Amino acid sequence: MNRIVVVSKKQIRTWTIVVIMAIGTAGAAWYWGHSGGGSSETSIPVGKINEALKAVTGNSSGTVKTANTAANESAKGRTISIVTTEFKSTGPDGKPIEVYRWDPGTIHVKPGELIHLSIFGVNGASHPFVIEGLNIKDEVKKGKETIVTFKAEKTGTYRIICQTHPDLAHNGPMVGYIVVDS
Repeated sequence: MNRIVVVSKKQIRTWTIVVIMAIGTAGAAWYWGHSGGGSSETSIPVGKINEALKAVTGNSSGTVKTANTAANESAKGRTISIVTTEFKSTGPDGKPIEVYRWDPGTIHVKPGELIHLSIFGVNGASHPFVIEGLNIKDEVKKGKETIVTFKAEKTGTYRIICQTHPDLAHNGPMVGYIVVDS
C-alpha cells in the first residue's frame, strides 16, 4: 500500500532550522571541548568562572557541601561576590544614557553571620562607597577586588551607596541592598 505524504514549505523551513540548530549546538559543544574553552582572546578566564561558581554554590568545585563542612566554613564566614556594572543606552532625543549598578543589587544574609563581601570593579574607574548602618567606608577600583568583612546583628536593610553615583544626575543611583533576615 502506497502512501502519499504532503509536506508544506513551512514544515520544511521549520525542520531545516531545527536541524541547523542541532548541528550548530553539537559543533559548538565539540569545539568548546576540543579547544580548551575557546581562544584566550574571547574566553572567560578560569579564575572568573570559579569566582562566579563560588558565588552561586559557595565553593569553586560546584560540589554540594556536607553538614560538617558547612559548619566549619560558617565559623570562617561566607564570601559573597558582587561587581560594578554599567548600562548604556540612547534616549529618544539621541543623547547617551548611562547608569552604574552593583550586581547583584540585593544580597541576603542571616543576623550575626560573618560576611566577606568581595567587590570586583568591572566598569567605572573608581567607586568610593559606604554601607549605611554598618560603619563601613571603602573604595573599589576598576580591575581590582575590594573585600570588606562585617556581621550585621540587627535585621533590616542596609544600603551600599556609591558616593560617585548617588543619584540620577551622577549616572546613578548606584545603590545596593544587604537584607538581613532569618
